[in-house]
Amino acid sequence: MTDATPRRARRFVRLAGLVAGVLLAGAVRAQDGPVDLFPRAAASYLVAVDGQVRWARAADTRRPVASLAKLLAALVVLEPGWQADAAVSVSAHAARVDGTRLGLRAGERSRAGELLGAMLVASSNDACLALAEHAAGSAAAFVARMNARAAMLGLHDSHFEHPCGLDRAGQFSSAADLLRLAQAALAEPVLAQLATQERGELRTIGGRRLPYRSSNLLLGRLDGAGGLKTGTTSLAGHCLIATARRASRSVVVVLLDADDRWSTAAILIEEALRVAAHP
Repeated sequence: MTDATPRRARRFVRLAGLVAGVLLAGAVRAQDGPVDLFPRAAASYLVAVDGQVRWARAADTRRPVASLAKLLAALVVLEPGWQADAAVSVSAHAARVDGTRLGLRAGERSRAGELLGAMLVASSNDACLALAEHAAGSAAAFVARMNARAAMLGLHDSHFEHPCGLDRAGQFSSAADLLRLAQAALAEPVLAQLATQERGELRTIGGRRLPYRSSNLLLGRLDGAGGLKTGTTSLAGHCLIATARRASRSVVVVLLDADDRWSTAAILIEEALRVAAHP
């Protein structure tokens, strides 16, 4: 899992010719479905304006989704019984988990709320796994709760095998399911607020301070950007759920296996808002 923010921010909105020449290449209307206006945006993508899907490609196709799974994990963590001040011990398993890590040490303790911030803002797998083990007793038990919650949300093309979205056989979701997941996450005030944070700091109970930055490069660089989650693995490619709000309009973009998720997401958001303002 490689969601760490690079040293230099990339350009998010390219010349208009990029849209015409690269993303916009032969619009196709799926039978009884939305227009595939940007067939080169990603292997699967979806653009929704005010909850209504405008453009999509392979939105029901099952694909690995990397750390986008952490949105579902966060919803499970916040189920009844959640206590932000609860002390969480970091297991050896959590401390050495693969991918992006904050640097938590085995045996170290932190507050649940601190771990949730690191998990969502910086996509830290050690924070994520420590929370999952604390909430359910084991990663396997937590994943069972994730799949039960997915069923409750109507995510019929989703199944999870790892709390943090690391590549596992039999783990998948779809752009359409991820739109529903994003809407559920945005309805949780704690998650909606964390998704907007550009940086934070985890303070362990022992006094260590671990600063982090958001893995979402759109925050602070695209007008109205408000989240929501990034994800990258070798099987999933570069994935993103991006949200933006301007005036009374809201946009959600889901990209699965995108060549350039940042520029593509910015282009799709700008185009969606332009079309919505001038239907």
